Amino acid sequence: MEDIVQIRVGRHLTGIIGWSAALSEVADHCKGFSDDRIGRRLFAILSKHNYFDAGAVTLYEEAFLREYKRSMGATVAGSPPTELQIKVLGLGCPQCDRLVQDVMTVIAEAGIVADVEHVRNPADIARYGVLGSPALVIDGRVKAVGSVPPKPQIKAWIEQAAQLKQ
Repeated sequence: MEDIVQIRVGRHLTGIIGWSAALSEVADHCKGFSDDRIGRRLFAILSKHNYFDAGAVTLYEEAFLREYKRSMGATVAGSPPTELQIKVLGLGCPQCDRLVQDVMTVIAEAGIVADVEHVRNPADIARYGVLGSPALVIDGRVKAVGSVPPKPQIKAWIEQAAQLKQ
């Protein structure tokens, strides 16, 4: 499977192919480089496997630099606002897909900013200690396991978590 991650570029999450390889290359070969040069190098590497709008090059370079610094353990000033992290754990059964859709519907209707990820890798799912699927995790807390909760319950959990972020 391709190495794909989501990175916030401006106000949007964007899928980026080849992030881990680019990160490794820059970490190995760009020590001591200026921030601008690191951002440009990441952009150049990632441009080989991704399409980037020519009018947004600076936004991409800034986003790549921010994520590079985070991966190196540095504190990053001016990071995007903290958003909810919502994960649906499951291999991809119809119930899992329905839970993803219900979560997406709830956050869209409520106008809540959230990063929604469908985790399908069994090893990643096992890290949460759940024994059934689908499972719903909001900001690291397991909220449901083994069934699709009703939308009003999903909405309540998401709104509660969003209030804690403020």
